[in-house]
Amino acid sequence: MPIKLVLDSCLLQIPTMSSVYQINKGINRSIEFKGLKAQYIWYLGGGLVVLLILFAILYISGLGIFFCLPLISVLTTALFMRIYKLSRTYGEHGMMKKIAKRSVPDVIKSYSKVKLKKQLLNEKPE
Repeated sequence: MPIKLVLDSCLLQIPTMSSVYQINKGINRSIEFKGLKAQYIWYLGGGLVVLLILFAILYISGLGIFFCLPLISVLTTALFMRIYKLSRTYGEHGMMKKIAKRSVPDVIKSYSKVKLKKQLLNEKPE
């Protein structure tokens, strides 16, 4: 049964074989799915792809399934916990704001008040 997208008063419903997932997307709001907000959905998807590739590499290299499966299960659980924690802690734009805040200097030192005023007013210093 193919996936159908039905738009019903700003609530996107995705019917599948046995269940219906609802993605709450209002006007001018970012997407949210099962508590994950915005870019964290992509981070989780990318992490799962990396873990799938890691499992394939480990299994093909000759390690037993009884070693690979618990390792990947633990890493998957850690990935989910970390991504959900980031989503709850920082929200939609919080992590980008935190990264940008690191690039702002703590102190601006200037030994000349005239040069500092010119720099703050975007004028060229002498």
